[in-house]
Amino acid sequence: MDLDELRTMLCRHARADGTTSINGVLISKVGQSSPPSPSMSGTLLALIVQGSKRIALGNRVYSYGPGQYLVASVDMPITGQFTAASPERPALGIGLVLHPATIAELLLQAGPGDRALAGGSTPSGIAVCDAPDELVDAATRLARLLDRPRDQPVLAPLIKKEILWQLITSEQGALVRQLGLADSSLTHVAAAVRWIRDNYAKAIRVEDLAQLAGMSVSALYRNFQAVTAMSPIQFQKQIRLQEARLLLATYPNDVTGVSTRVGYESPSQFSREYRRQFGAPPSQDAARLRGATSSSARALTRLLPPPTTPTGRAQGSPPAPNGRRRRSEP
Repeated sequence: MDLDELRTMLCRHARADGTTSINGVLISKVGQSSPPSPSMSGTLLALIVQGSKRIALGNRVYSYGPGQYLVASVDMPITGQFTAASPERPALGIGLVLHPATIAELLLQAGPGDRALAGGSTPSGIAVCDAPDELVDAATRLARLLDRPRDQPVLAPLIKKEILWQLITSEQGALVRQLGLADSSLTHVAAAVRWIRDNYAKAIRVEDLAQLAGMSVSALYRNFQAVTAMSPIQFQKQIRLQEARLLLATYPNDVTGVSTRVGYESPSQFSREYRRQFGAPPSQDAARLRGATSSSARALTRLLPPPTTPTGRAQGSPPAPNGRRRRSEP
């Protein structure tokens, strides 16, 4: 597999915010290895062209390097870091946001006769695979369009669908296919995930969550664990602690305020769980985050939710929850 052309184009077109002129296509360029940083995975394909990255989801760890791709079918709380990157040889990746409607359209075009596209059991929400030559070729042709803006409106959607079809028919196709199936177990779990993500500071009643997802309590537990490697309560705790860490990077002197903002009633419980998750008490970790290198600090800042200033909020206190989170870079 030849990654040279794709590597050159990604270097040329990389932007600080990761976006490109093609909707849904992302480019990541990181000039040094980074400490683990929390983010949301997004629903995307991420192909590494140079360098390597490691992602933790619950008790699962995924590592991928040049010529390998990660696919995420549910927006989940992850901790990620680039493990091989330098200014002379930056880590490079290209990402494609996965839209359920486009996947559903391709499945309809394939027709009901293709048994290879049957639903099957509930897959994990994240998988890593070696990229076949055909996928790298399609990604390269998609990147070439960055130099041809006139052709983008016509050709980019076609190449995106080609890439999606390759994912749908790949060894990890079940993960992608369920994203496009309206009544798949993955779709039901995704509804529960969205509710927790948008209401992470609220108390959870699993019975209510199961009703919202259209599942029994036992089915929700079983399928939620299969997709996210966590129970709903553990998932909520991950969201809360990741949100708290991001807030502490900006409000390092308000540990109690941050703990309350993310839904903890007991500051001591918050400190215990935070230390267990990140290896240091909140105040100590906040100081470490503030002393991080400038590039790491900028990367962490991009994960923060948009700042708000509600009437009556004291200056320098954490903002109110808004449910909006930054997705991970490829």
